Amino acid sequence: MHTASVTAASTEVPLPTTPPWRRIGAFVALTKPRIIELLLVTTLPTMVLAHGGFPAIGLVLATLVGGSLAAGSANVLNCYLDRDIDKVMHRTKRRPLVTGEVSPREALVFGIALGIVSLAWLAWATNVFASLLTAAAILIYVVGYTMILKRRTSQNIVWGGIAGCMPVFIGWAAVTGTLGWAPVALFGVVFFWTPPHYWPLAMKFRRDYAAAGVPMLPVVAGDRRVAIESILYAIAMVACSLALIPLAGMSWFYTVVSVALGAWFIGSCVALYRRATRPTTTKLYEMRVFHGSITYLSAVFLAVAIDPLLPW
Repeated sequence: MHTASVTAASTEVPLPTTPPWRRIGAFVALTKPRIIELLLVTTLPTMVLAHGGFPAIGLVLATLVGGSLAAGSANVLNCYLDRDIDKVMHRTKRRPLVTGEVSPREALVFGIALGIVSLAWLAWATNVFASLLTAAAILIYVVGYTMILKRRTSQNIVWGGIAGCMPVFIGWAAVTGTLGWAPVALFGVVFFWTPPHYWPLAMKFRRDYAAAGVPMLPVVAGDRRVAIESILYAIAMVACSLALIPLAGMSWFYTVVSVALGAWFIGSCVALYRRATRPTTTKLYEMRVFHGSITYLSAVFLAVAIDPLLPW
């Protein structure tokens, strides 16, 4: 009996092991690098504006590293908490927690560790105020959005989107140690930008969200209402971008760029509304608005960064 079991064991094919590079890639994927990139797009220009020029490179790198770790922490914990609905949605079914490349325990430990390291790093390399703002951003996204709002209200992305606005405050605080009305205006730009940025994506994947029981606005409301609200938020977004002109003493360069980009993005939302009101329309081309929103935010904040560096 013993000999037979030994023989059987010796003939078993060993289980395949995941290559180290694949494991590392899985953990990186949990941090959602593309989202982190978008957050950094708002952080660096804010720091340039706060300093009135390009800040010390060490401070910039320290803030960007700390912000990346913090955003990664929030995203990993979001994946951990949402792993049940990620299995249902086609857009997320290949995430490492769904495929089993990373275990829930590993993800939880990884997310918490990233958060602790990011807060300690920012407190040491920048200042305690910036670190506290970062802690608030993580809590808003993980607790406020993921745990409380996301599965309960169609306004989830509106108020949960506050977390995505916090890099503006963090970048400003890292440079000055305080806040002011200029960063509040930039905060408003990102806050009002978030719904018309995310809702077109939710329109594209509304069946996924409906199957997962997530009441995104495009799931519970018609295309016309979503388009109208997107237009209203876009108008408020542009108003905040223009408020920055007197608050931060922006030049004609930023003024021209912000007005032109604002008119263009509002126009894209209006075009979405027109398509939504045509009963014969088979395609909304909602992803045009989604990708356009990314172009808008990147270009506006690029103008924010360039303006203080101009000679006039």
